[in-house]
Amino acid sequence: MTTTDIPRPADVDSGRRGSRKRPRKTATGGLRQAVSATTLLWIMACLYGFPVLWFVLSALKPASDLFSYPLTLVPHNPTLSGFKAAWESANFSQYFINTAIVCVITTILTVGVSCCTGYALAKYDNRWLKAFFICILATTMLPSEVMLAPEFLVVRNLGLYNSFAGIILPAVLTATGCFMFRQFFLTVPDELVEAARIDGARELSIFLRIMVPLSRPIMLTLAILSFQWRWNDYIWPLLMLNDPNKFTVQIGIQSIVGAQNINWSVLLGASVISMIPLIAIFLVFQRYVMGADINAGLKD
Repeated sequence: MTTTDIPRPADVDSGRRGSRKRPRKTATGGLRQAVSATTLLWIMACLYGFPVLWFVLSALKPASDLFSYPLTLVPHNPTLSGFKAAWESANFSQYFINTAIVCVITTILTVGVSCCTGYALAKYDNRWLKAFFICILATTMLPSEVMLAPEFLVVRNLGLYNSFAGIILPAVLTATGCFMFRQFFLTVPDELVEAARIDGARELSIFLRIMVPLSRPIMLTLAILSFQWRWNDYIWPLLMLNDPNKFTVQIGIQSIVGAQNINWSVLLGASVISMIPLIAIFLVFQRYVMGADINAGLKD
C-alpha cells in the first residue's frame, strides 16, 4: 500500500486560522504606532496653540485687566474696544489694500519664477545650471540683514524707492521656492518627459501641460508661504516706503506704538486683525495641498 501525505481538513482549517491571526498582530502594532503618533501631534499642537490662544483672548480683555495679578486666561469682562480703537486709530482699510496688492502680485510672480527655475534645474543636465543652483542655495547662508544695504542701493538707483515695485521685485526669486520645485520635479519620472517628446510635444508644451499641473500641490504650498512672508514683512517695507498712504499692515501696526507708552489693548487688537487674512487664506487652500499622482500617464 502506498500512502500520500494529504493534509487533513482540520489541519487546513488550523493553518488558515493561524494565517488569519497574524495580520491582527500587525494591525494592532500599526494601531499603537498611529495612536502614539497622533498623541504626540496633539501635544505639539497644544504647545504651539496655547500662546496663540492666550494672545487672542488677551485682545478681548480691557486694558486694566491685562496686567492684573493673578493672570487669567479667560477674560472676565470681554470687550471689543481694543479692536474698535485699533481700527479707528489707524487707516487699516488702506493698509489692507496696499498689503493685499503687494502680497498677491509677489506671490504670483514668486510661484511662476520658482516653478520655471526648479524645472530647469531638475530636468536639464548642464554644469552651469548646477553652479547656478549652488549660488541660489548660498544666498540662504547669508543673514537677510546683510543683504539689506546692497538691495536698497540697487532699488534706489533704479528709481523704485517709495513704490510697490521696490517691495515686490526683490522678493520674487526665493531660494526656498526654487529648492522646493527642484526637489519635486526630481521625483517626476524622466520617462514621462521622454514619452511626451516622442509624441512630438515641445519643451514649452511639456512644461505647461504636464509639469505645471503635476506641481499644483507645491505651487499652492509655496503660494501660502509666500503670501505669509510678504504679509508679515516689516523691515523691507519700512526701508522702502515713506508715504503713509502706501504703508503696509505691519508698518501700520508699528505706528500705533507710541514713543513713551504703549496701549497694549489697542496693539493686541490690531495684531489679531492682521492675522485674519492669513488664517482665511490657509483655511481656504489647505485642502488643495495634497499629493499628486506623478506616475499618471505611464504604463506598467
